[in-house]
Amino acid sequence: MHRSLLLFVFGIFLLLSASAQDMAGKANRFIQLLTKEQQAQTLYPFDTGERYHFSYVPRDDRKGISVNELSDVQRKALFALLTTTLSGETVKKVNDIMQLDLVLKELEHRQDNDHYRDPGKYFVTIFGVPSAHTIWGWRFEGHHVAFNFSADKNELVAGTPGFLGANPAIVLEGPLKDKQVLKAETEQAFDLLRSLSPEELQKTLIAASAPAEIITGASRQAMIAHPAGIRYSELSPAHQQQLLALISLYVHRFTKLFADNMLKDIQKAGMDSLWFTWAGSTEHALGKPCYYRIQGPTLIIEYDNTQNNANHIHTVVRDLKNDFGGDMLLEHYKAAHR
Repeated sequence: MHRSLLLFVFGIFLLLSASAQDMAGKANRFIQLLTKEQQAQTLYPFDTGERYHFSYVPRDDRKGISVNELSDVQRKALFALLTTTLSGETVKKVNDIMQLDLVLKELEHRQDNDHYRDPGKYFVTIFGVPSAHTIWGWRFEGHHVAFNFSADKNELVAGTPGFLGANPAIVLEGPLKDKQVLKAETEQAFDLLRSLSPEELQKTLIAASAPAEIITGASRQAMIAHPAGIRYSELSPAHQQQLLALISLYVHRFTKLFADNMLKDIQKAGMDSLWFTWAGSTEHALGKPCYYRIQGPTLIIEYDNTQNNANHIHTVVRDLKNDFGGDMLLEHYKAAHR
């Protein structure tokens, strides 16, 4: 099963982005392929509290239906749905992260019948009735992958919280030796850090030790009350461009149209309101824990590499206006159903 899972995902990751209307069509195609029993596992009302569930660690109590429970045809339909919200490169990263569970299973000497590490333990849950005329959403979640999508009519309103992690960050042995799923997120940040002037670096570094985890965690509301580090306006023009490129890397995890809308929101809120923060080691090496954050009025991006001898990365994008669709979308949904 794991080999076929790898092959069918790899074969579709280059598909192009699509509108929310396409997302609804792909969602309905997926639903139609499910049995009645599978639909009962997968479908929830939009206004359920379950929609706000967010977790990126291994669990046995996730709601929805897992990849393990799907046929090849159903899996292809699921990943076709994923390509309507995430870029082709991100879908490939999702697949690679799923396969890292097999690496961990080997490293931890787990038995074949032990499914704590399992690339099929990733779950899809659909909230509401997918269509181009309704408010609805869906979630794809498992170990080190967690995305929450919300749509209002033909518009994708939210794709966050959006989490990707990698353990190992760098595969040190075996058939996937030297594999780095989140290599760009690491190297672009270090390139920026190394290019800073001494004055810029002094402002950017806030602590000699990195936090043990992303600060926003799996909270319902992403909140870091006091921005820290260096302001966008305090960076040289060249370093401003590097920071924007790093932001773009994260935002373009999503399809281009949605990513462009997020970038417009960032610009509208004011570039001088952006902060770049670094904590921990400034040396790019195994065993050197580090953390960075980009924070503004509309978003928080976090990167943390501290666990497992600093070879275990957590990254997240939080849209401060529209996480889980935002409160206003839920109000619109309730008003339409009164």
